[in-house]
Amino acid sequence: MDVIELLERFKGRTPKVLGSETFSEFAILLPLIEVKGNIHVLFEVRSLNMRRQPGEICFPGGRIDRKDSDDRAAALRETSEELGIQEGFISDIYPLDYIVSPFGTIIYPYVGKLNIALEDLQPNPAEVEEIFTTPLSYLCEKEPELYNIKFKMEPEESFPYKQIPGGENYDWQARNMKEHFYYYEDKVIWGLTARVLHHFVKLLS
Repeated sequence: MDVIELLERFKGRTPKVLGSETFSEFAILLPLIEVKGNIHVLFEVRSLNMRRQPGEICFPGGRIDRKDSDDRAAALRETSEELGIQEGFISDIYPLDYIVSPFGTIIYPYVGKLNIALEDLQPNPAEVEEIFTTPLSYLCEKEPELYNIKFKMEPEESFPYKQIPGGENYDWQARNMKEHFYYYEDKVIWGLTARVLHHFVKLLS
């Protein structure tokens, strides 16, 4: 085999995040809805009976299933299931930047419009404790509070320090992450939801 023949194996290949086959993949939708003639962002409060993150504020979304044709389809399906509406009521769906988290997940966020009155939504009580909306103008005017989180590198006990330059004194590059906090009335929007929201607001500006 010569070099050209070897490199032909890579022809037409679509790159992805290295190691992504071991990641859990999720898709979410940042829903915009008209309330009294104004554009609002809709949020969910996760059911208090949920095993993970009960009571936290989030956008509709969830894990991408094999039956989903792609991440966009997963975001639509999850939004439809959680808000109790047909997918036809969701339009103008566009991708935001995806997130590769340090916790082994990839999140594909989308933004879209809900073409339905707020009072006609029928949230699934098994997943959604309540829904609420916030005026987009309010979120655009409010800068989030930022707090720094440091991730400490801790190799396992059997790590082969002798095999690397510096040994046990190797200068590990610890990663920092900014956590965003938005406040609206009695609601605290933070974590992944706030990061996606901040990204969206910055794209608007």
